[in-house]
Amino acid sequence: MTPPDPKSRDPRKGPHAAPANTEVLLSRARSGDRAAKNALIRHYIPILERWARGRLPGYARDISDTMDIVQISLIRVLDKVEEFEPTREGAFLAYLRRTILNQIRNEIRRVTRRPGREELVEGVSESEEPSPLEEVIGKDAMDRYERALATFPEETQQAIVLRLEFGYTHEQVASALGKKTTSAARMLVSRALLRLQQVMAEAKPED
Repeated sequence: MTPPDPKSRDPRKGPHAAPANTEVLLSRARSGDRAAKNALIRHYIPILERWARGRLPGYARDISDTMDIVQISLIRVLDKVEEFEPTREGAFLAYLRRTILNQIRNEIRRVTRRPGREELVEGVSESEEPSPLEEVIGKDAMDRYERALATFPEETQQAIVLRLEFGYTHEQVASALGKKTTSAARMLVSRALLRLQQVMAEAKPED
């Protein structure tokens, strides 16, 4: 399965530049600066909400809303920001992505344990409304995508996630990963997507 070309879909208007460098805001937040935490919340909530659209199955939405999970997850992370060591935006977003996915999985399990609920479907992609990435590669490929993604080094994972899932430009990827030039980020992304395509093509769907 060929991974999506970010140019083939609506690039969306975000993400916009943060009000201050993420590294600076995280450092200030660790020091107890409430204004820095609020600045991070204001900046990342819209980005994460766009990314999370459609990831919570319809049958679970009478209990929780995806946007509620996003906001609660971000606030909880920032409340324990001193436990978060990486400082760059790419690592921060990757950490938030994992946190929110885990929370959505937990919500699915909790809801489907209730009497009368349908059997739990593994994964977080069984939704009435597909996420932007699912719209491009299809739900059937999402498991292979996640498994392939997990095989890469952290920086490569972050480059893929920022470009494909969050819609970052190469310039924004460079800033988020601390690359010196946009060309360096473009090369990293290009190589990562090529390798992702190869790994996904070699992977077999799980039974």
